[in-house]
Amino acid sequence: MGEERQPQLVEDLHGHDLTRAQIRAAHLLEVQTGYRSGSRYWALPGEPRPEYDPECTTLTERRQAKAAELKALDRREAKQLGLEWISQRTLERMAAHYADHGLMGLADGRWTPPLRGRRTVTDQVAEAIRAVHAECEHRSRVSMKTKERLIHQYVREKFGPAAEKKIPHYTTLAKIWKEWFGPQGARQRYVRSAAAVETGKAKVLVTRPGQVVALDTTPLPVKVLDDVFGAPITVHLTLALDAYSHSLVAFRLTPVSESSVEVAMLLRDVLLPLPMRPDWGEELEWSYPGVPAALVAEFAGHPVAGLPFFAPETVTADHGSVYKNHHVVAVARRLGVDLLPARAMRPTDKAACERAFAGIQSLLLELLLGYRGVDVADRGADPEGDAVWTLSQMEHLLATWIVSVWQMRRLDQHAPAWDPGGRHSPNTLFAAAAVRVGISLEIPEPELYYELLPAHFVKIDARRGVKIGGLWYGGTDPVLDPYRGRRSGRSGRHAGKWAIHRDPRDCRQVFFEDPAQPGCWSALDWNGLPPGGDVPAFSDARVGELLAQAARVGLKPLDDRELLPVLLKLLAARTPVNQWPTQMTAAEKAERARELARARSAAADRPPAPITVLPDPARPAGLAASTRRAVTADRQRRRQAALSSRPPTPPPLLGEALRERNFFLLPGDQDDDQPGEPGPEPT
Repeated sequence: MGEERQPQLVEDLHGHDLTRAQIRAAHLLEVQTGYRSGSRYWALPGEPRPEYDPECTTLTERRQAKAAELKALDRREAKQLGLEWISQRTLERMAAHYADHGLMGLADGRWTPPLRGRRTVTDQVAEAIRAVHAECEHRSRVSMKTKERLIHQYVREKFGPAAEKKIPHYTTLAKIWKEWFGPQGARQRYVRSAAAVETGKAKVLVTRPGQVVALDTTPLPVKVLDDVFGAPITVHLTLALDAYSHSLVAFRLTPVSESSVEVAMLLRDVLLPLPMRPDWGEELEWSYPGVPAALVAEFAGHPVAGLPFFAPETVTADHGSVYKNHHVVAVARRLGVDLLPARAMRPTDKAACERAFAGIQSLLLELLLGYRGVDVADRGADPEGDAVWTLSQMEHLLATWIVSVWQMRRLDQHAPAWDPGGRHSPNTLFAAAAVRVGISLEIPEPELYYELLPAHFVKIDARRGVKIGGLWYGGTDPVLDPYRGRRSGRSGRHAGKWAIHRDPRDCRQVFFEDPAQPGCWSALDWNGLPPGGDVPAFSDARVGELLAQAARVGLKPLDDRELLPVLLKLLAARTPVNQWPTQMTAAEKAERARELARARSAAADRPPAPITVLPDPARPAGLAASTRRAVTADRQRRRQAALSSRPPTPPPLLGEALRERNFFLLPGDQDDDQPGEPGPEPT
C-alpha cells in the first residue's frame, strides 16, 4: 500500500522510546569516540574506559568490546533496549543510520508505525455510517446499539444481504464512530445547533482589534471586605476581552450579580481610555508607536495608561438574561455594536475569555489571602476570616495587575498567523495592528453616560414633576417649568411623553435632557429629599421595599416627604440600639454595603457636571451622623409647616370667651370686668 508519509522526527517518539534511543546513542558514541557524550569536553567520571580509549584502541576493537559488553547484560535489560541480539555488524549499521538520520536513525521502526486505517470498512459501510450519522442528527438521541442496527438496515436495503456480511463488529463500529464524529456526548439540541453552524456560513476570522470582544461574568474566587462594615462578601468579576490581541480592555467588580447598567457601563469603558492612577509610574503610561502619549492625553483630558481602547464592532456573550435584555440591546444599538450570542453549551465560542479567567486565577488570585477556590471541597478552613482586601483595594489591584502584568505577558500559544514563532504580548499585538490599520482617537463625550442609562417615558405633572419607579422627581425644579402639563413632540409608541433617564444604582435623582439645549442634562432630585439632601444612597430594589412597606402599614402618602421616615427605617440608618452598625446582622450589613458600593460605582461613572452631587456617607459613623441630621431637618420642616406664622394678638382667656356668649350679662357688668378701664359712675 503506497501511502505518502512524512519523515519521522524525534518529536514523534514517546518518553520511554526517546529514552531508549538516547541510551542507544550513548553506547554508539562510546564506540565511536570513547565518550558517551561524544566529546572529551563533557567526559563523565572514569572516561574513557581502557577498552574504549581512542588513543590505545582501534574502532574495530571498540566495536568488539561493546558487542561483548552488551551480550553480557541481563536478558531483560537488553530486551528493553532492543539490543539482545547485538553484534559487530549491528554496530556498523547503527553508525551508518546515526550519520544519516541522527537520533531517529537509532529508533526502532516499530516504535512509530504508520497509521493504516481500518481495512474492514468498505466504501459501502462508510456510506452507511455517514448516512446514519446525518439521520441521527435529525432524530432524538439514540444509543450506539440502535445506530448499529440502522447501519445494518441501510446496507441491507441499499446493497443487499451479501454486503451486510462485511459490516464490522459492534465494538469496531463504536470506535469508528468516535474517530469520525467525536464522543457525541452533548445534548441533541446542541448537536443540531453546532451542525447548523458548521455547515452554514464560514467561521469568523479575527484580523484586527475590536472586531470581536467577548464578555463574561464569574464569581471572584477571593473573599473581599465591604467598604462600609468590613464584613467579608462575595463579588462578581465581569471581563471584556479583545479576541485579537487578548487584551483585557475593561472589567467591573460588582458586589451583587451584574445588571444591565453594569454591562452598559462596561461597554462604555471599552471606548474610554484608562486614566493613570496616582501610584502608577511612567512605565505604565501610553506607549504605543505612531500616537504620542501627550496627544492621547490631550484628547482624553488626563494622562492615559497603556491599555487599548477602541469602538467594538461585535460583542459576544453567553445566554445570561443580563446580556439579552432590552436595555443592553438598546445600548448596543446606540454604540453601533452587533450582539452575537454564543451557542449554548459551546464554551469554545468564547474560549479566550474562559482562559483569561483561569489565567487571572492562577497568576494572581491564588496568591491572595481570602482565596476560596472554585469548589467547596477544595475550600480552606476559614477564607472569610483570612480576607484582608477591601472592595476598592481589590479593584485597584486588578487594574494595576492588568496594566503592568497581563498586557505585557508573553502569549506562548496565541501568536498571530503572520508571525507564528515570534514573541508577542497583548500590547505588542495591539501596537502591530495600530501600525497596520491605525488607531481611532474618537473618544466619546461625557454625556454618553446619561444616554446609556435606562429611559423611562412619562408625563410631566404641573405640580409634582415626573414619576419614575413609584417616586416623584423634580417637583420644584425650574428646569421642568417650561414643560409642566405639556405634551412632548414625540410620536410613535410613546407619543406625547418625555424621556427621563435613571441610574438604578442610585435613585436619589434622575436625569432630563432639555429639548431647548440638546446635550444639556439636568439632575432632578427626589421630592422626598430634605433641603440639605443628606440622605444615604438607595437603589431601585430598596425603592420596591419602600413602597411595599408603605402599603403594608396602610400609608398612602400624598407627598413623597411622608415616605422619608419609612425610607430611613429601611436603610437601617436610624439610631436605636437595634439599628446600630455593631448590632446589625451580617445579612443587613452585606446588603447595605452592596447598595452603597453600587452607588459609588454610579457616582464614578457619572461625568463631572454643574449639578448638585449628593453626599454619600460610607462609614458607620458618618452614616449615623447623616441620619440624625436628616431626621432633625425633617422634624424642623414639619414644625415650620404646621406653624407658618405667629398670630398678631394672643388668644382670649377662657372667661372672656364665656362672657361674649352670655345673653343675660348687662353691658355695664361686661365693662366692669375689663381690666384697666374705670367702672360706671354711681347713681
